[in-house]
Amino acid sequence: MDFFNIFIGDTTWKFVLEILVRCFVMFIIIISFLRLSGKRGIRQLSLFELAIILCLGSAAGDPMFTKDLPIAHALVAFTAILFLYRLVTWAMVKNKKIEDLLEGRALCVVKDGLLVYKDFQKQSYSHDEFFSEMRQQNVEHLGQVRTALLESDGILSLLYYEDEEVKWGLPLFPDAYCKADVLKINTFYSCMKCGETKILNTLDQECSRCKHHSWAKSLKTRRLG
Repeated sequence: MDFFNIFIGDTTWKFVLEILVRCFVMFIIIISFLRLSGKRGIRQLSLFELAIILCLGSAAGDPMFTKDLPIAHALVAFTAILFLYRLVTWAMVKNKKIEDLLEGRALCVVKDGLLVYKDFQKQSYSHDEFFSEMRQQNVEHLGQVRTALLESDGILSLLYYEDEEVKWGLPLFPDAYCKADVLKINTFYSCMKCGETKILNTLDQECSRCKHHSWAKSLKTRRLG
């Protein structure tokens, strides 16, 4: 195996310098495009905006190291992408259906301390990922949450119960989110799949909301922070 040809090939110092210049120019073009498009933080990108960014990457990548591809071609592509972005964002402002199609809608994933399981299943979120997002916002159990919306940009928006309104709810931290193995009288338990909370007759009782059979001991602590 010829490692010299794999890593160096027929590259000349002149072309290396050209690559550096191309990278610098394309970097300036990308920054300029993002400024012109009014881009938000990367965490706030919608699917449509992510598609635009991927197009930018494709348009910017080749001119950086392809000797026979002039940067002018990339400028044409960037101009077309910017025009498309402006056109589509204008259309989304004018037409709600187009906005919903490209941006998506916010989904209610928690209502009154319970997972809205039908909407939750529509997302690619696992329970672990969802619980992690909740924990990062100082939520110890679902009984502290009045409403949780999964926004179209992937951010979780929460409305909390006042301290005196906190309910018994499904714990979200690993040490408490575990299947109960002993049934205690007059003790609340929460379904580990949907958060349904009740006093049980048996630990293998079927959840009336999701038909699941695993229960964790509920919490009713107030939210800190």
